[in-house]
Amino acid sequence: MSGDTSTAASFYDQIGGHDTIELIVRVFYEGVADDDVLRPLYPEADLGPAEERFRMFLEQYWGGPTTYSQQRGHPRLRMRHAPFAVTMLARDRWLLHFRAGLDAANLSPEHDAQFWAYVEHAATFMVNTAS
Repeated sequence: MSGDTSTAASFYDQIGGHDTIELIVRVFYEGVADDDVLRPLYPEADLGPAEERFRMFLEQYWGGPTTYSQQRGHPRLRMRHAPFAVTMLARDRWLLHFRAGLDAANLSPEHDAQFWAYVEHAATFMVNTAS
């Protein structure tokens, strides 16, 4: 039906859904695990719970399941990151590892650009400490 957006596939569905987000996040956390700047920002010995939370957040953000909000409430990203010193260097490293995740997913140029624009903005928004 023309003009009916209720049947339009979400960004989440367009990029391959859960499997694609899972791949992006897995590759991202593989980089974080060995990163001397970022790893100390993750207090849990096992990155698995952080990886799961991030995957659920991204799935929900892009139009997938709302499991994140059901389990954790509103994302409140700045508040959740406030206890950690997020510097421009940390932002740059975060983006480096996220770029690797996006590259592994091999999205269309349009989807990649849209995803990258969001994470680049979000990463800059999280910076809360100079130096």
